[in-house]
Amino acid sequence: MPINYYIFLSVTLFCIGVAGVLTRRNAIIIFMCVELMLNAVNLLLVAFSKMQFHALGASRPQAGIDAQIFVFFIMVVAAAEVSVGLAVIVMMYRNTHSIDVNFLNRLKH
Repeated sequence: MPINYYIFLSVTLFCIGVAGVLTRRNAIIIFMCVELMLNAVNLLLVAFSKMQFHALGASRPQAGIDAQIFVFFIMVVAAAEVSVGLAVIVMMYRNTHSIDVNFLNRLKH
């Protein structure tokens, strides 16, 4: 399959994630959109790694591993982000009985 399909899918997923972060007010939806953006980057990294592996051929047997290691670390960071983010959301809900992020602006005053 050509790399253009992967790039188009990754850009589409990333744009959906950005639009969700910018337009939604629900904190859980915002976290889901951030995860969607991280997964779009992961897809692109793996696609480029696969393209590099085919370009190099059999001259370097571990050519496809580099991006997969980056993807693993991105997934670890995303899991940590979700655990901390959900803890913050739960505490916000306990204190304000809402998960609307615009409600946090009223807490400044």
